[in-house]
Amino acid sequence: MDAHAPLALVATCSRGLESVLAEELVALGFADVVAERGAVRFAGDTAAVHRANLWLRTATRLLLHLAEGDAGNRDALYALAAAVPWEEVVARGQTVAVSVAGRSAAFASTALAALVVKDALVDRLRQLRGVRPNVDRHDPDLHVVLHLRDQRASILLDASGEPLAHRGYRPRGGPAPLAETLAAGLLLLAGYDGASPFLDPMCGTGTIAIEAALLACRQAPGLHRTFACQRWGFLDPRPLANAVAEARALRRRAPAPIVASDRDPRAVQAARRNARAAGVAEAMTVAQRDVLELVPPGPGALIIANPPYGERLGERETLRGFYRRLGDALKQRAPGATAWLLVGDRELAKAVGLRASRRIPLFNGPIECRFLRYDLFAGPPHGTRGRGESAAGVQEPGEAS
Repeated sequence: MDAHAPLALVATCSRGLESVLAEELVALGFADVVAERGAVRFAGDTAAVHRANLWLRTATRLLLHLAEGDAGNRDALYALAAAVPWEEVVARGQTVAVSVAGRSAAFASTALAALVVKDALVDRLRQLRGVRPNVDRHDPDLHVVLHLRDQRASILLDASGEPLAHRGYRPRGGPAPLAETLAAGLLLLAGYDGASPFLDPMCGTGTIAIEAALLACRQAPGLHRTFACQRWGFLDPRPLANAVAEARALRRRAPAPIVASDRDPRAVQAARRNARAAGVAEAMTVAQRDVLELVPPGPGALIIANPPYGERLGERETLRGFYRRLGDALKQRAPGATAWLLVGDRELAKAVGLRASRRIPLFNGPIECRFLRYDLFAGPPHGTRGRGESAAGVQEPGEAS
């Protein structure tokens, strides 16, 4: 492939973060940025693949778009896949795997659709080279993704490998209750740029505060990991080395305090461990403190918290009192601050007892949530609408008030 030819790229994301991801891509200088449901398309050269993997904070995965067309039956899908110039993509000796996202009535199972694409790929390379590539479902050199929707199909190449939420600092087997990509999305939706003091008073293992430190320090989130595209034989590796060097040079000290606190001493230890591994321990303070005794780290602080959602049977009634006390603590202990809560239950949101000036629908995995903004006035509130409220912040029926 031509190293300078424009490539069609797709960055996927959690539902609700499409506009934030699109803004990230525009800020990075990419062209033809178009947001879709759960993804953003854009264009760039081969160097853009490395930069996007390295810098995108809210993207789940980066993919190279290879082909798109009719997939109304097996023959149509085979023809679409066979037309891809796989000889320019798969180097001799490399292994491949095919997975499927989405579904189509044309195929009884996604496994059948994956087999059709694999056969087309293998047949083309066997005809051209006289030898077929091996399949490795566990650790392939190239991971082909078939996306099915109705009678259409897209064929893409996974450029990330591990999801981009895996920043490289968290031990395997220790997933975060909140994906790092969603945590970064919360910060960007709240307008955080590192200039104001920040507090997560229910930090758990530190995910949101660490993402805040990465943002404040201008540290690329992918600096401590590798990517699937590094195994692509057609991709020049030099731009990645250049991008990493540039990212290290851009790093700065956090301009304002970043504080994470939790009442659980084990969570505090884990947050400190993760902050060290992420390279941001010097940029943040981790303290053991109950959320109801929260202490803003400075005037005009931004507070973001992800309180429990009450998913288990009977938890809602127990948590209702906690949410009420949380609202009281914010009002009494953080005047002049702006607080945002990611809430997965509308009834619990009402228990906070504060009027939300903005309500942004998001998904934390399969859970539909609202990201609620509370303007904690230092004095009597002026008017009934919160600072920064727009049409998007109009109260919905049954929402918190």
